Amino acid sequence: MTEGGTRAARWLISGRVQGVGFRWFVLREAERLGLGGWVRNLSDGRVEAAAVGSEVAVGEFEAALRRGPRMAHVESVEKADVPHDALDHKTFHVK
Repeated sequence: MTEGGTRAARWLISGRVQGVGFRWFVLREAERLGLGGWVRNLSDGRVEAAAVGSEVAVGEFEAALRRGPRMAHVESVEKADVPHDALDHKTFHVK
């Protein structure tokens, strides 16, 4: 969803993405890009992340999710737009 150059989205990341520092990598990238949102592990082995910020920053964030940290192996990334008001615009945290 785009509103004044702002985008909010949610991603499901599959592959070797748990036990390799993926959530902490995502947190650092989000903070570097000035995004709000969160990241968490799912019981099925995937990682879920949601972020809100400028379209450019969200695009860079998605590229980082597709790359992952050094020890990860990202197999797929599914993306869905979400309403802006569903996310905290000021902080990013690990759930």
